[in-house]
Amino acid sequence: MTIGFILNGEDVVVRTDAERRLIDILRGTFELLGAKAGCYAGNCGVCSVILNGEVVKSCLIPAFKIRGSEIITIEGFSQTDEYQDIIKGFAQAGVENCGFCDTGKILAVEALLSKNPRPVREEILMAFQGIKCRCTEPESLANGVLAVAENRRRRLYGRGA
Repeated sequence: MTIGFILNGEDVVVRTDAERRLIDILRGTFELLGAKAGCYAGNCGVCSVILNGEVVKSCLIPAFKIRGSEIITIEGFSQTDEYQDIIKGFAQAGVENCGFCDTGKILAVEALLSKNPRPVREEILMAFQGIKCRCTEPESLANGVLAVAENRRRRLYGRGA
C-alpha cells in the first residue's frame, strides 16, 4: 500500500503494509527516533506524536489511517518557538527530564496550551493522564506547564500578558 501524508511539514510517501504501526514507520522508514517504542498498547505515551492537531499514541495507529494526514514528531516540533517555550518553562519550574518520557510530556503540553492557553492545575493533570512518567512529580509538572503558559503569553503578547 502506498500512503502519502505530511510529516513535519514535508509531503512524504511510504510504501508499507496497511496494518504496520505508525511508530514503526517513523522509526524504521524515516529514522525519527524521538517517539519511543514502549508498551505497544497505548499505555505509556512515550510514542506520542501530533496527528492532525491531536496528540496520539503512534503505537496504536495503523498505516492506513495516516493517509492524507499531518503528523508532527518531536523532531519537527523541536524546531518551533513553542518547543522553546516548553523547555524554558520546564527548566524554570525544575521539571526533570529523563529522556524517555520527554516526548509525551512535551507534546501533551503543546496539545493542552494550543486549546487552552490558561489552564488550571486540574486540566494540566488531566492532560498527562496518558503519559507514564516516573521522573517528575505531578505538582512539578503542573508548575512547569503554568510557567510555560506564562512564558508563551509574554512571547506572544508582551510583558504584561
